[in-house]
Amino acid sequence: MSQTTTYAGSAGATKSEIETSTIRAISWRLIPFLVLAYFFSYLDRVNLGFAALTMNAELKFTPLIFSWGAGIFFIGYFIFEVPSNLALEKFGASRWIARIMVTWGVISALMAMVSGVTSFYVLRFLLGVAEAGFFPGIILYLTYWYPAEYRARFLAAFAIAVPVSTVIGAPISGLLLGLDGAMGLKGWQWLFIIEGIPSVLLGIVTWFYLTDKPEKADWLSAEQKAWLKAKLDSEIAAKQAVKHFSLGEALSSPKVIALSLIYFGFVGALYGMQFWLPQIVKAFGLTNAQTGFVTAIPYLFGTIAMILWARHSDATRERVMHVGAPLLLTAVALGASSYLTDPTMTMVVLTVAAIGVFCCFGVFWTLPTAWLSGTAAAGGIALINSIGNLAGFGGPYLIGWVKEATGQTSTGLLVLAVLPLLAGILVFVGGHDSKHEFAGQGR
Repeated sequence: MSQTTTYAGSAGATKSEIETSTIRAISWRLIPFLVLAYFFSYLDRVNLGFAALTMNAELKFTPLIFSWGAGIFFIGYFIFEVPSNLALEKFGASRWIARIMVTWGVISALMAMVSGVTSFYVLRFLLGVAEAGFFPGIILYLTYWYPAEYRARFLAAFAIAVPVSTVIGAPISGLLLGLDGAMGLKGWQWLFIIEGIPSVLLGIVTWFYLTDKPEKADWLSAEQKAWLKAKLDSEIAAKQAVKHFSLGEALSSPKVIALSLIYFGFVGALYGMQFWLPQIVKAFGLTNAQTGFVTAIPYLFGTIAMILWARHSDATRERVMHVGAPLLLTAVALGASSYLTDPTMTMVVLTVAAIGVFCCFGVFWTLPTAWLSGTAAAGGIALINSIGNLAGFGGPYLIGWVKEATGQTSTGLLVLAVLPLLAGILVFVGGHDSKHEFAGQGR
């Protein structure tokens, strides 16, 4: 038999040496770099939550103005998400991801120039436009390199940058606010400048570092490339044997729409916490620096849980429970937090909510990548991410609206809990064909 057949059928009870060495080489080459890139992407997106600790009072921003500014990012993100991901498919990951990173880094640093409501809204909108396509682009990019049985754990490894950006970034952001008055700038201005510059520098490196496709990887041996090509080709053939989706069919698919709604519920909970948690913690009577360290606690536990949960999903080849159950856990925890007044108990329950959010994160993206490929995957993944990220506007705005109406952020968390609750129910109703996902594995 041909070498391709041998490789395609190598997925036995024990992994072959070529499989192990290939996955290891890919992971060491790509994952640390992509995690670092996403770390700065996410940090530049959500550091607004810490800037708000002093910026809101200095610029006289009300909770609703802040909520609009936090959320309008996602309008620009939504409009340009699908075109950006299709551009990545056309021009290659190295050039397109580099373009995204340089432009978002520049605009993030320019946030230091905000002087009023209009400039606040305009720069946040442009930041969303600049960053559109980065996350779904990387999700698509990783499907070029990882077979289905590895995807949950390595998608989670990439997405670890989200909680880590808060574990590390929250204390740093809190400390940067202490630069108030240095060189005539406010602390929140230094926060935007210092946290925006690394994205520009890393974007330049990305152009030369990322390899667009496995066949161009001179850091893989010929045998490793052959094994990976055979493995991925067999998976694509198995998907297309069931149904070969065109771009138009993917964008109009009921499954894509359902996954978009599920992701909407997830993102609403994620960003509702992300933008408002620093202000919730600051209300405990802590300093800005203390707020940074305490805010990092839920994300530290979320980081650990996300990796372990994704590994368990890959090991058991189960997806529905691994996505739906964490969403329901998040809903219960957010709802419970609204009834608590003790700072310690509030942080415990919000830590549970963070664990639920991040356990869902890595595993969720195995659902669309299980049955979409090529241009259909580029468009479908981007559409799911763009619709879902509209909740990045809705979640923070919902809390801001409720806070302005009631004077309490906790009531906003109770209302916010409805989003992951509905998303979790939809996961269990919709289900997932795991046999289809792993059809090309040969076991």
